[in-house]
Amino acid sequence: MNVFIEPTTRSASPEIDFETLHENRKNSGAIPKFLTFFAAMIIAAMLAIILGNIVWGGYGIISLDFLRLPPENGMEGGGIFPAIFGTVALVILMVIAVVPIGVFTAVFLSEYTTPTSISTRLIRQAINNLAGVPSIVFGLFGMGFFIAFIGGGIDALFFDSGRPVWGQPAIIWAALTLALLTLPVVIISTEEALRTIPSEIKDASLALGATKLQTIRRIVIPQAMPGILTGAILAVGRGAGEVAPIMFTGAAYYLPYLPTKLNDQFMELGYHVYVMATQSPDIEKTKPILYGTVLVLLLLTFLLNFTAILIRSRMRARRASAAQ
Repeated sequence: MNVFIEPTTRSASPEIDFETLHENRKNSGAIPKFLTFFAAMIIAAMLAIILGNIVWGGYGIISLDFLRLPPENGMEGGGIFPAIFGTVALVILMVIAVVPIGVFTAVFLSEYTTPTSISTRLIRQAINNLAGVPSIVFGLFGMGFFIAFIGGGIDALFFDSGRPVWGQPAIIWAALTLALLTLPVVIISTEEALRTIPSEIKDASLALGATKLQTIRRIVIPQAMPGILTGAILAVGRGAGEVAPIMFTGAAYYLPYLPTKLNDQFMELGYHVYVMATQSPDIEKTKPILYGTVLVLLLLTFLLNFTAILIRSRMRARRASAAQ
């Protein structure tokens, strides 16, 4: 007997409501978006409060005499010109010292080594450890290595007088200590810039007969120069506000003269703020000078950064026009 089985009809799959899925996905991302926006607004508000407090407390004392005169009456009057001059000189010496070493190190890691080699791993580990060392440790290192060892060694070899010439706190030792402090920033920024250079450009240079050194000098370094300047900008922002390293290596409480030699001591805005905030006999009387000094330090740092940013922008525009 033949049994006829009626075929069952397969139920149609439900239609996917893409509009509902899109709406659910949009709603699920609203809370994280709001939280991140709220956190960003908190950071912006805190920055505005800090800057507003500094401007409110310091704008009244800013004048031409305040910027061009030295301190008077035990830091309770006068101006801050020696501190401004010392800060600018310190930052310039620091940049001159840190940028070449940082660029050479980044080029070596990027162009001459492999990521898996032992030397590369050791150097990168040293850079990471150097970035995590507290700034006060750099100050103690600068006092022991640069002043006592190098400076004292120079005095023992070339100077017979009992007075120290190079084996004393000086602006050169403070600049080298800050250069060591900001070295990881320059290396990392330069490496990131080197990674963005297409390998085809370097291969084309090598194919045309240029050596590796010529390719680095004429192709790689010019192409990475905006990134190198970014590292210099970050180094300026970090070094200009450091106080702990220069306390041991060159900064002075008060000097009646400007530093004219590399082995002279100097005044610095950050250290000047620290001294007035902690050692002034009348805090309320020196508070306007304190706020004014902080305001000048911020403006000077912004000016140095703006100068570097302007140079970087012009180099980028020149490179873009040359590529066209």
